Amino acid sequence: MEKIGGFIERIGLFMAGKGSPWGGPPRSDGGKDPEGSEGEVGDPKGDRPRGPRNPWLPPGDDTRRSASIEDIFKQRGPEGPRRRGGGPGGPNFRLPQRPGGKSWLPIGIGVVALIWLGVSTVHFVQPREQGLVTWFGSKYSHTLQPGTNLTLPWPIQSVDVQDVSEIRRDTIGDGGENLILTGDQNLVDLSYIVRWNIKDLVAYRFELAEPNETLREVAEAAMRAAVAEIDLDTVLSGEGREQVETRVRSRMQTVLDAYGAGIAVQGVEIARTEAPEQVIEAFNDVLAARQDAERNLNEARRYEQQMLAAAQGSAAEFNEIYEQYRLAPEVTRRRLYYETMENVLSNTDKTIIEADGVTPYLPLPELRRRATSNNNDGNAEGSQ
Repeated sequence: MEKIGGFIERIGLFMAGKGSPWGGPPRSDGGKDPEGSEGEVGDPKGDRPRGPRNPWLPPGDDTRRSASIEDIFKQRGPEGPRRRGGGPGGPNFRLPQRPGGKSWLPIGIGVVALIWLGVSTVHFVQPREQGLVTWFGSKYSHTLQPGTNLTLPWPIQSVDVQDVSEIRRDTIGDGGENLILTGDQNLVDLSYIVRWNIKDLVAYRFELAEPNETLREVAEAAMRAAVAEIDLDTVLSGEGREQVETRVRSRMQTVLDAYGAGIAVQGVEIARTEAPEQVIEAFNDVLAARQDAERNLNEARRYEQQMLAAAQGSAAEFNEIYEQYRLAPEVTRRRLYYETMENVLSNTDKTIIEADGVTPYLPLPELRRRATSNNNDGNAEGSQ
């Protein structure tokens, strides 16, 4: 309250023309201030002006002058007036201390060092994995087997863990047209899948600069060589595909082993075999004609089998009759004669009788038809 009263009193003096409450220029009468100090300007002793300092002036400015708008806003930041030496990171910032007055910094550094050592020296390798240990990330040291393993901390030793049992799949020719020349000078659009895994992690890592890209190039070369040995029809057929897949896998494995790639090719699977887009219509017509020819050939084979079965049945029947003929030739001969004549004469309108006193020819069939006609007419009249 006393400070507020003094401040109000100085403002009242200033309003009454008694001078600035912050200490202004010397009065016109050259007198001294109420405290008996020397004048603010022209002090024979050369001391700094005396009197209360203006709180709105920047720090370090000890002149006894009025503050301008610029001076006032220099003391304000985005959040308000600035404080001298305040806030985290400022001149007065200090880390918290332990109860004994010591700093927590050494303990924090020790904890970070322990975590770094634990993470970079202890390695857990899964059953299907292997770890490759290198000196400073470039020179091979040794291989970690499944289980818990210890190494020197990073960056002295680095560990690269790979799943060596995982079957990986690379698809070639699936992103666009992949034309391959066949043995009969035709083009086929072919895409296929290569299945492989790592069999030697050290060779896979150090023998080839780009093992995955090398695998794709070897697969493409082996596929083109295999397709060039057979014709288009064989490539499109199911048996031809199996033949090509077997040859491609064998050639790929031979080349990769020669390179020391450390890769085992598990299989090659052809996913698509089509004609080029430019000749797809003509190719479809050829396929339709081939299907028609195959259908006609199947029908001819079926008719052949039917005729062959009928002929075999007739031959078997003849063999049976021949066996009976060998047992009783005369009886069999007469029987064959009578059966043959019966079959021949059963469809004729003539009846021949060999007997004395009988007309050699009698129209017995005509008489039989007349008798049948008369009987039918009599039955019709009786019914009426």
